[in-house]
Amino acid sequence: TENPSFEVIRPLLSRAQVLVLEPLDEQELRVVMDRALRDVERGLGKFPARLNDDACRYLVAASGGDARIVLNALELAVMSTPPGPDEMRVVDLDAVEEALQRRAVHYDKAGEEHFNLISALHKSLRGSDPDAGLYWLARMLAAGEDPLYVVRRLVRFASEDVGLADPQALVQTLGALQAYHFLGSPEGDLALAQAVVYLALAPKSNAVYTAFGEASKLAKVTGAEKVPLHIRNAPTALLKELGYGKDYRYPHDDPSGWVPESYLPERIAGTVFYRPTPRGWEGRFKGLLERRRQSQKG
Repeated sequence: TENPSFEVIRPLLSRAQVLVLEPLDEQELRVVMDRALRDVERGLGKFPARLNDDACRYLVAASGGDARIVLNALELAVMSTPPGPDEMRVVDLDAVEEALQRRAVHYDKAGEEHFNLISALHKSLRGSDPDAGLYWLARMLAAGEDPLYVVRRLVRFASEDVGLADPQALVQTLGALQAYHFLGSPEGDLALAQAVVYLALAPKSNAVYTAFGEASKLAKVTGAEKVPLHIRNAPTALLKELGYGKDYRYPHDDPSGWVPESYLPERIAGTVFYRPTPRGWEGRFKGLLERRRQSQKG
């Protein structure tokens, strides 16, 4: 069963009635199992069997509310359990775990649950919760998600949600990528876990992400603005005669390493994109940047 919002085109979906199937609760799943074990014609009634408490609880929890998973695993577990002296098959936890194998994790790498889980990981890290981050990472890896997909999302998170509040975050995630390439699974999975914990505990800032978004929007509508003459390249005598590079001030010649200068096109001079937060390393940049911008205005 697939989510129609992913699999059906919008025009067709708008003309259809969508029925939402909710997961079954524990009691409903136990009823399904009981019926399957007793039904001689359509179930497993020909093979007297019962599940011990641990096996039953595990099967219910691992099914994610999906009766299909319960029935398929139940059949495999019953058929793989030899009957006792009284012909009764007592299905234990080991039999259920073996029957479920990897299907215990509800996941579809191309569908809704794929995006739900990566969203859960991303939001857990943004919310600075390392425990939830580790849980969702483990869920994804156990389900067979490509670890390289996960680490790519972690690299993106390091720039988008941590940014310059902790520049080391990007180093950590790229290190996790390199470590996974070197080690592979399962050893390399630990590098991803380390990156997840680091990102969760790092100070957060989306200032770079927001700033680049604003700069990109402005660049699209001001693409015809000329580069100011004083910061143009002047590799030939003719270009120098035309004023390319004229009056450019070399910051390294100043004792402070900085000079008040405008580097944007004249029409948008003074535009501010990057607004550092007071968190982490950005707090160190904030005061310095404010003083420099004030000097440029003066």
